Amino acid sequence: MPIDQVAYDALKRYCDERGVQLIAVSKTKPNEDIMVLYELGHRDFGENYVQELVKKQEELPKDIRWHFIGHLQSNKIKYIAPFVSLIHGVDSAKLLQAIDKEARKANRQISCLLQVHIAQEETKFGFDLDELRKTAAELFLEKKYSHVSLKGLMGMASFTSDETIIAAEFQGLKSIFDEIKSTYKSEAEGFNTLSMGMSSDYKIAVEYGSTMIRVGSILFGAREYKVDS
Repeated sequence: MPIDQVAYDALKRYCDERGVQLIAVSKTKPNEDIMVLYELGHRDFGENYVQELVKKQEELPKDIRWHFIGHLQSNKIKYIAPFVSLIHGVDSAKLLQAIDKEARKANRQISCLLQVHIAQEETKFGFDLDELRKTAAELFLEKKYSHVSLKGLMGMASFTSDETIIAAEFQGLKSIFDEIKSTYKSEAEGFNTLSMGMSSDYKIAVEYGSTMIRVGSILFGAREYKVDS
């Protein structure tokens, strides 16, 4: 399916008017599709498979800002540590420690978002509130992870058509975000990103304070799955 430029222009205008950053989720999509958006001026793309991300980073323009938005395994951090712009789904202190280690080897600070578990499904990953508060203190007060720059929080709402449930979950995450930001104030100067909202629920997310949305199917069409023969 070709890129829907009309949809992109409308979505970009929507985001610009509200001060929201648009991440084009390009996972499983060919380089040609990414380049269509690139030629329109877009630079922020989201991937959730390490091997695919590394290949695209090697082949595509170097000024693209790559966002890793999937569930990241510790043993694969080293492959994206030299170039990744933002890791969205840091869902445990163990993973954060591994990112800090690989960032030190790469001689850079890696920007991260802590993923908070806000959905009803058990399959979603993320910190609970107590873990989040403990990790925020380690980052901002104890300076435990010197090669990680915490930029904010990320959350995924329940997969449901009930918008009241989605709204409540996003509202809850915004409250947590505000709590962390107000607790640490000057220490959390760069803590400004609240990544929540995808193709199906981004308008609700923006209504409740999202500063970054991750949208794929609206721009690229339905995801393509490989079927083993």
